[in-house]
Amino acid sequence: MSGVPARSVDAIDRRLIVATQSGLPLVVRPYHQLAEQVGIAPEEVMARLTRMLDSGIIRRIGAVPNHYAIGYTANGMSVWDVADERIDELGARIGALDFVTHCYHRPRKLPEWPYSLFAMVHGSSRAEVQAKVAEIAELLGAECRAYDVLFSTSILKKTGLRIGA
Repeated sequence: MSGVPARSVDAIDRRLIVATQSGLPLVVRPYHQLAEQVGIAPEEVMARLTRMLDSGIIRRIGAVPNHYAIGYTANGMSVWDVADERIDELGARIGALDFVTHCYHRPRKLPEWPYSLFAMVHGSSRAEVQAKVAEIAELLGAECRAYDVLFSTSILKKTGLRIGA
């Protein structure tokens, strides 16, 4: 996003966002189907989505698997106490790990909650998640002052922000 000027969302962008916010069509050529639905050329669909990604209007286009359905039944939110001035750098390193599905910064709530960096780790067992969290701890080394893992105890329906048509 750095260096990319902000831009507004026009009516076609909005229709594309609404058409894709529940997922891409599960067809061989999803962008062509979106083009037909929205009333523009497939190349324009791809160009608009690329522009919205580059400008930060949308953050990502990617698969969101059901972790339980593919065998990852242990889900641990690892929480880390690291120096605030290093959080972006360290978060980028953790987020790049292939076993971390998302990583983000949240405010501390001192003195009860010293953690400000969160990283979701999935595994087939709690032991597997703990081993992956240990890899993160090793990566952080002395940068990590404390950490913990919060395991999921129930499945919640996950839905991101939605805008209306």
